[in-house]
Amino acid sequence: MIATLGFGAQPRAAYAVDPFKSRGRLFSEDDSPTRTPFQRDRDRIIHSSAFRRLKHKTQVFIYHEGDLYRTRLTHTIEVSQIARSLARSMTVDEDLAEAVALAHDLGHTPFGHAGERALHDLMEPYGGFDHNAQSLRVVTSLERRYARYDGLNLAWETLEGIVKHNGPLEDYDGNPVGAYAEAGLPFGIRAYQPYQDLMLGRHASLEAQAAAIADDIAYNAHDIDDGLRAGLIKLEQLEDVPLAGNALRQVRSLYPDLEEFRIVHEIVRRLITQMVEDVIRTSAGNIERVKPESVHDVRECGETLVCFSEEMAKIEAAIKRFLFENVYREAKVTRIMNEAEQVLSDLFGYYFERPSEMPDEWQFGDDEGLLPVRARRVADYVAGMTDRFALLEHRRLFDVTPELR
Repeated sequence: MIATLGFGAQPRAAYAVDPFKSRGRLFSEDDSPTRTPFQRDRDRIIHSSAFRRLKHKTQVFIYHEGDLYRTRLTHTIEVSQIARSLARSMTVDEDLAEAVALAHDLGHTPFGHAGERALHDLMEPYGGFDHNAQSLRVVTSLERRYARYDGLNLAWETLEGIVKHNGPLEDYDGNPVGAYAEAGLPFGIRAYQPYQDLMLGRHASLEAQAAAIADDIAYNAHDIDDGLRAGLIKLEQLEDVPLAGNALRQVRSLYPDLEEFRIVHEIVRRLITQMVEDVIRTSAGNIERVKPESVHDVRECGETLVCFSEEMAKIEAAIKRFLFENVYREAKVTRIMNEAEQVLSDLFGYYFERPSEMPDEWQFGDDEGLLPVRARRVADYVAGMTDRFALLEHRRLFDVTPELR
């Protein structure tokens, strides 16, 4: 069953999120005469300061290592394109899928996962640090653009998609699961739950599931591209990598005299296409099997419907292993990321001891004496830095700053 939107018309299946039946925003607002709630969310995210700063935040390679490598911003744009394609194939709301995709990395620290590790270790006595929870904090608290409220006041469905980027966070009895089973829910998510129940024990909408798997597709393919550009891996190493090896042999057979850089583009294009088409086929089969008649049915069905086939899931896991062994844990990358962790540790320690050195908008007021509050404020400030600004601040405050090259 397909429904139609009034303006900005997209076909919409019965199991899609209906933008005109949104659960609403924390602070009520008048409807827009020209945009759906999710179109407004997408636009608010794009115009946010946190989104703009993604331009100078690391994906894998530090921003100054070369203009051709992906940043968090270019990665995010690529994820949003794939998410829209997947949403379109399922006739669900493309704008919601795009909004979730555009927001999914807003909470990332400078220097990628190295920065997150550093802040988590420093914040462990105060509730830890988690980039997914930080994305929620950014859009509900840390962005300060509007007169009536902090944050972007996004629709409930967009917040749900951001929080459930890796699936449900709790079981039906409210016990944390997965990565949070032992340590419990991250601070940012626990702190927000009293304001809006995001149904953490239920699956997200198909739109949010599309954004989540689009992230995997984008970074698997594009990190191979960047790894080849950086010289960390060579084309010959792809021959034994599932999917990538087949793509390499196909391209060489079709175009035996093709330049290497064009071969790389052809491989990446084929990887993305095959993974996207696999998700489309598998998701269609899952939807036909489960037969959800509403987004409520999607949330309550007890499984992720937008996913790889069993065979492609094994291939994707093999690609991830290859990237971890040859790119993410390569000696030079590891050395740089260890040095980056030290940069953030130094900055956190400096501002924690001297909070008055932070800009005026980050001052504490009456809460300054509460160490957990101080630590969280410092972590929020440092996490929001770009790679470039973090290094500039470190050079200003310390005698020796690593080059990160």
